[in-house]
Amino acid sequence: MLRSFRLGNHRSFRDEHELLLMPAYSKDRDVLPVAAIYGANASGKSNLLDGLRFMANAVRDSFAVWTHDGGVPRQPFKLDDSSGRPSVYVVELIESGVRYTYGFEVDDQWVREEWLYSYPEKRKRVLFERVGSEIKFGTTVAEGTAVGEALRGLLRPNSLFLSLGAQSGLSAVLPVQQWFAHKLVFRAEVRADFDHSMITRFLRANARSTEQLVSLLRVADLGITGIRYDEAREPDDDEVLELSRVLKSGPPEEQVRELLRHFLQRQERVQLTHGSLNRPFDIEEESAGTQSWLMLLPTVLLMLRDGGTLAVDEIDASLHPRLTAALVGLFRSAEVNTGGAQLLFTTHDASLLSPVLGNEVLTREDVWFVDKTPEGASDLYSLTDFKPRKEGENLERRYLGGSYGAVPDVEADAFVSAVLRGADDAA
Repeated sequence: MLRSFRLGNHRSFRDEHELLLMPAYSKDRDVLPVAAIYGANASGKSNLLDGLRFMANAVRDSFAVWTHDGGVPRQPFKLDDSSGRPSVYVVELIESGVRYTYGFEVDDQWVREEWLYSYPEKRKRVLFERVGSEIKFGTTVAEGTAVGEALRGLLRPNSLFLSLGAQSGLSAVLPVQQWFAHKLVFRAEVRADFDHSMITRFLRANARSTEQLVSLLRVADLGITGIRYDEAREPDDDEVLELSRVLKSGPPEEQVRELLRHFLQRQERVQLTHGSLNRPFDIEEESAGTQSWLMLLPTVLLMLRDGGTLAVDEIDASLHPRLTAALVGLFRSAEVNTGGAQLLFTTHDASLLSPVLGNEVLTREDVWFVDKTPEGASDLYSLTDFKPRKEGENLERRYLGGSYGAVPDVEADAFVSAVLRGADDAA
């Protein structure tokens, strides 16, 4: 579970800011399951999640994908001379009951610093510390000095040691690397292409979760009664022989069979049924909101069961507020969220700040704001900074009224004047 994320000098975040998922008021949990990030257009909401995504990509790709002479593909703040300063990224998380702190500083060319600490039994333990190319291992790294020395020789100036160590099987760093690789998932507001094979793989592999997925489609009031899909079949011998003849290059039969298998898997089609007659509808006939809801559900259900952190940018772009409220409710339900999953999302939907159908969607601890300073830098702060009352305070009205900032400073008259002034200038 993610306890905090800190970044600095990343896109619009010039100064260091920290998103905290540790409760300010709750006494029944150590980490919050939901964080909602509000702000005006171009305030930097998406850049906060982008910073976390950059960190995950660096952990995954810096050793295996980044080229030796390619430097570090960071994006520093551009509106002053910050490009000469390093960018910093730090997470604190809990894996298998152990707390970890991992972070690094990078500039355009190389990794300046990198560190990983664990806190078994609440005592700090250094796993490794790096300054430039110099790495110091903690005494608990069981692989020994010989392995450490070998890894030093492989480490490039622009790659993270966590990326190298995990690929080399260094067990002490695997829990953190695995969290970035498998338990941190990002979803954009709308997928350009519906992934039929992802849905069918989920349906085949998770019989119980399939029932849950269909139930969530039904209760979402989308008019859906069920889901069906075409199983990808194995290629037959005649198809293998025919493709081998067409290719004329004589590849091994197993390669031809695998090529056909991949092609046939791409022909998998998901359909949703509607109405009392359970009429099938192709996915292209469904709304963008229905497609987005369906694409989210496999990840959500697996995370609720196994744990993980789901980050969704502009969640209100394709989901109705009531669907978003229902999704938040799943993550906040201790009965449903047995894996300790978390949901981070950016949104403009102020209705989530008020009770929907009498139920509280977001608590005071769940809400964060991003606003722009006069210098164009993003500022991140929590609703709890304003010490709102637990009851009796209309958070939606106060937010839209500007009491918490993070709303666009616009007036209708200014838009009218801008259009009229432009027309006069053109004339």
